[in-house]
Amino acid sequence: MKKILLIFALLFSGISFAQIQTPQPSPYGKIEQVVGLTDVTVEYSRPGMRDREIFGGLVPFGEMWRTGANENTKITFSDPVEINGKKLDAGTYAIFTVPSKNQWDVIFYSDVQNWGLPQKWDDSKVALKTTAKVINMPLNMETFTILIDELKNDSAVLNFLWENTIASLEFKVPTEEKAMTSIKQIMNGPTGSDYYAAANYYYETGKDLKQALNWINKAVKENDAFYILRKKALIQAELGMKKKAIETARLSLEGAKKANNKDYVKMNEASIKEWGS
Repeated sequence: MKKILLIFALLFSGISFAQIQTPQPSPYGKIEQVVGLTDVTVEYSRPGMRDREIFGGLVPFGEMWRTGANENTKITFSDPVEINGKKLDAGTYAIFTVPSKNQWDVIFYSDVQNWGLPQKWDDSKVALKTTAKVINMPLNMETFTILIDELKNDSAVLNFLWENTIASLEFKVPTEEKAMTSIKQIMNGPTGSDYYAAANYYYETGKDLKQALNWINKAVKENDAFYILRKKALIQAELGMKKKAIETARLSLEGAKKANNKDYVKMNEASIKEWGS
């Protein structure tokens, strides 16, 4: 009898039972976005309207909301950020909100290991509390959506969209501080690409263009690629050196034609025409 039972046990141990797969009512979503030099990640579950009234109904006004479904909606900043004049350290936070018609309270909570709202709220875990602006959309958004939009070198906007509502929260990132620190460190022993990157940053942000020209000249000495020459021409033109800018643009144009880069050919031809007029 023991042998028979052992045989059955061995037989059934080799059988794998399939698990039924069905779609989740609130599917998982993830956003990864670089803002300036800061990595921002959002992980959340996305419930649908499904013919329900959302704000003022399913999500009551004036009450705390998990800001999604299932586990905590989480946001991670690789650097400290600033939100409405308040500092928030780098790290991962749960996002809780208190929606109302005209604005939302937004809470960044340091404990992210919750299913929905924390069973016991702890004010000491509130890393930052602020408000988000609310506007109405002309059409309904069926699925709850979080977007990182309006990207700039030093800021972006965190948007929460559902039903006919958008709640928007701007945050600022330390791009200037990180970029300048990097430039100062690298300039102790820079390569041609370092000179190009520094010159490009100074040009794009409207800093000392004479210094940018000095750096781009050093970059060109190591690598006279058409895209580097193009940047030099733009800096020269911005400094009012139109004749020299045209000369540099012609060199860039020649290199772009050899590389069969139609975009740079078109840009250089347009610039030469503009600066020569």
